[in-house]
Amino acid sequence: MINYSEDFQNKVVIITGAGSGIGKETAKRMIDNGAKVALWDYNQETLDSIQNKLGNNSLSVHVDVSDELSVKNAADKVRNNLGSPSILVNCAGVAGINATIDKTDPNEWRRVININLNGTFICCREIIADMVDNKYGRIVNIASVAGKEGNPNAAHYSASKSGVITFTRSLGKELAETGVLVNCITPAVIETEMLSQVSDEHKAYMVSKIPMGRMGQPSEVAALICWLSSKECSYSTAAAFDLSGGRSTY
Repeated sequence: MINYSEDFQNKVVIITGAGSGIGKETAKRMIDNGAKVALWDYNQETLDSIQNKLGNNSLSVHVDVSDELSVKNAADKVRNNLGSPSILVNCAGVAGINATIDKTDPNEWRRVININLNGTFICCREIIADMVDNKYGRIVNIASVAGKEGNPNAAHYSASKSGVITFTRSLGKELAETGVLVNCITPAVIETEMLSQVSDEHKAYMVSKIPMGRMGQPSEVAALICWLSSKECSYSTAAAFDLSGGRSTY
């Protein structure tokens, strides 16, 4: 495991969806390298559990990323308790219920878009001024290979992640001369708790598309997040980084 202690020492980090999966693994790695990490999640029970494990350099904040006031209040809590954030990792997301488009409930469509896409926008919008003022920042958004290819029976999820990719490109270009770099990751299926929302048939479909023949692990995504959040990542912005076991090659 690469040592990022010089990059993360005393840096204030916000990780959404930190209660499980990719967010939890990333939080642990960054804290191990000296960061002060705000754990944002909608599930208070998982938040309490992970903060007990991660210790004093973590701050758990119950937040609904799709709600502007909730995000503002959470950001103010971070500023007051940890300081000005310089790294934001947007991991919060839902898979949604698998269904063909004609059988997708509009409310379910809106729920997935609101959390995955609108939530990413709202969190970035709230935090970027802190980074621009400090002339330094790193933002990493978690998209999906589904946002590049479109998965059948998951149009809401695919559309939301496609939006995250394009949003990342736009924001990265807007901030290119500020010292704030914005990138996203487009993983194939990762073995996290979110898979409980997905049917066995859909999981089998996703794995069948991967040349390596397996799911990715949260630790593999966290490793790339840490590099994208470090000072070593200095000439990449507005980019989408594949992590798909060979599925996506463009």
